[in-house]
Amino acid sequence: MKAAIPFPDISSELFSFSVFGFEIALRWYALSYIAGILIGWRLVVMAVNRPHLWKDNVAPMTVKQVEDLATWVILGVILGGRLGFVLFYQPMYYLQNPAEILLIWQGGMSFHGGLLGVIIACITYSKLQGIRWLTVADILCAVTPVGLLLGRIANFINAELWGRPTDLPWGVIFPGAAAQDCAGVAVGICARHPSQLYEAALEGLILGAILLYLVFRRGLLKRVGAATGIFFAGYGIGRFIVEFVRQPDAQFVSPGNPLGLAWHVNGYGLTMGQILCIPMVAMGLITLVLAYRKYARASATG
Repeated sequence: MKAAIPFPDISSELFSFSVFGFEIALRWYALSYIAGILIGWRLVVMAVNRPHLWKDNVAPMTVKQVEDLATWVILGVILGGRLGFVLFYQPMYYLQNPAEILLIWQGGMSFHGGLLGVIIACITYSKLQGIRWLTVADILCAVTPVGLLLGRIANFINAELWGRPTDLPWGVIFPGAAAQDCAGVAVGICARHPSQLYEAALEGLILGAILLYLVFRRGLLKRVGAATGIFFAGYGIGRFIVEFVRQPDAQFVSPGNPLGLAWHVNGYGLTMGQILCIPMVAMGLITLVLAYRKYARASATG
C-alpha cells in the first residue's frame, strides 16, 4: 500500500459522567449541532440589525422573531432529518420496526430530510408571522454552511460516512472492521477518501464564505431569493461531486451493484445522494435566475 494518513486519536466524546447510574456524554456531533445553531443565530441577528442589507432597507424580522424562529428550525432539522433517513434510505426496515423511528440517538439522519424539515418550518413560521418566507429562507441559507462545516468535521472525528478505498497519499486509515473491509485490497491496510472533509470544504467552508461575503459585503439579500438559489445549487453540486468517492449506504450495495448505486443501467448510474441533489440544483438555478430577473425589472422601473 502507498503512503496513507493514520486516523487521529480523537475520542468521539468530549467528556462523560454518570448520574444515578446513567451515562451522560457530550459528543462532537451533538456539539456541532449546538455550535452551528448558535453561530447561525448570531449571524442572522447581525443581519437583522443591519437594515441596509435588505430590500428597501427594511429587515423582515425583529431579533425576538429570530429567536422564536430558531426553535422552529431546530425542530425542523431533527424531525425532518430523521424522517428523511427513514423514508429515503431504509423505508422497509423501519416499516417492519416502526418503534425504532424515534430512537434518534442510535444514529440515522438525512441532510436532505433535514433541509425539507427546515423549509416547512420556515414557511409555516413566516406565514404565521406575516413575513415573506423567501426573505427568511435567504438568510437561513446564508448561515447554514456553518453548521454543515462543523457537522462534517464531527463526522470525520466519529470515523463515519467515510469514502471509497483509495491509494492517494491523503487517504485516511479509518478504524473499525467495516472501514477496513475493502474489496480489492488483498493484503495490507485499507485507506479511504476522507469524504467528510471534502464535504466540509465544499458545502461548508467555500459555499459559506461565498454566501456570507455576498450577503454582508455585496447586498445579496436585496435580491430576494438569490441566496436561497446559490445555496441550493452550490450544495447540490458539491454533494453530487463528493458522492463519486463517498462510500454508499450499505443497503444499496450488493454483489451485482458494488458501487451502491440507487439507480443504474449496466453498472452506470447514480447514488441516492446524487438523485436527491439533482432537483436541488435545478431548483437552485431556477430560483437564482428568477431572483435576478425580478431585481433587474425592479431596478429598471425604479
